[in-house]
Amino acid sequence: MFEVMFKELRELLRDRKTLFFVIALPIVIFPVLFAFVAFLTSKAALEAEQKVHTYFVVNEDYAPAFSDTLFYHRSFKRYEGEAQLDSVSALRDAVRQGIIDVGIYIPAVPDKQLAQGEQSRFQVVFNDAQSINYIYSRIKKVIDTYSAKLTEQALNELGVDTDKQDAMLQPVLMEKVDTADRRENIGEKIGAFIPYMLIPLVLMGASYPAIDLGAGEKERGTLETLLLTPLTRTQLVLGKFLTILLSSIACALVTVSSMSIWIGLASGFGALDPILSAFASVTQWDFLLIFALLLPVAMMLSSLVLAISIYARSFKEAQNYMGPLSMLVFVPIVVSVLPNMTLNAKTAWIPITNVALAIKEIVKGTVDYQAVGMIFLASILLAAALLACCVRWFSREEVLFR
Repeated sequence: MFEVMFKELRELLRDRKTLFFVIALPIVIFPVLFAFVAFLTSKAALEAEQKVHTYFVVNEDYAPAFSDTLFYHRSFKRYEGEAQLDSVSALRDAVRQGIIDVGIYIPAVPDKQLAQGEQSRFQVVFNDAQSINYIYSRIKKVIDTYSAKLTEQALNELGVDTDKQDAMLQPVLMEKVDTADRRENIGEKIGAFIPYMLIPLVLMGASYPAIDLGAGEKERGTLETLLLTPLTRTQLVLGKFLTILLSSIACALVTVSSMSIWIGLASGFGALDPILSAFASVTQWDFLLIFALLLPVAMMLSSLVLAISIYARSFKEAQNYMGPLSMLVFVPIVVSVLPNMTLNAKTAWIPITNVALAIKEIVKGTVDYQAVGMIFLASILLAAALLACCVRWFSREEVLFR
């Protein structure tokens, strides 16, 4: 069994394609892609933050204090063109044509309406289709400030003391007391994405060697030679299985190590400090537990891809069979991020979903070790069943020589 494993490992190390997918891809390509996406996202957010919006206020004489605040706001510039903007429809057309970024329509004098017990409605016209857009929040902040001044002025005229106005306007305040610590808060948001990175990598690290060791042997005509050796079919399968398992784990380990190094380098810019401070409370024991949870997943996927590869007639046929397998891995991970999905006695028995939930709980620092024990039991039972099926699959002549 180990002779087969070492022989397969030597052949894998000579295969440039496998080395590229198992080592070069997670070390170089993935970090570069992630860094590129992060750069574009931060650049777009910075440009949106610094953008100065052109605005126009219809009937600005009705609310001079509001107009003055907007005029001196560093993020807004008044439209000085000659276009006739005197209605909401005219403002809408101007925004669509790119003449202005935002228009505000004031229908009446707010002071007079307040004295009559009526509310003023400022209509804000802008394009809200952009994903990163600060226009509405900035205008709302100016309007809220103006509205607060009008309220204070009205209450003063009614003889209400300034120090009592807050209590009168909002007799009951809601104060949030969060029992979750910083690690739990950030872990809930980030921990759910770690399985998205690790579990597909475990599958990728197993797929390419499996195709070579099963369907590849058939195409090269070396399978018959291997079958003539004094080793039993079970030993041959276990040797190939261990090779694929090592490759799968190596791919995940290389990726995690590479990401930790790149994150360490990027932390010099300070943008990742909140995330790093949250992960600082994740202990070595937690990392070991995450790695231990990935082992039975790697065993399951290694058995599955080896069985598929043995069944396939050629390299290409094996690739076609393994394509849909990635969807079977992603769906359980997606289930783990659904609202109110937690690790309990039931979800601990759902393959892959249970590991994804456990990884999230480990990062949060709220993992239930009894549930982790059930995950190990369920995963190892399933992995053993798949490996037994793989051994039986390899013993059938009609499968080996299709």
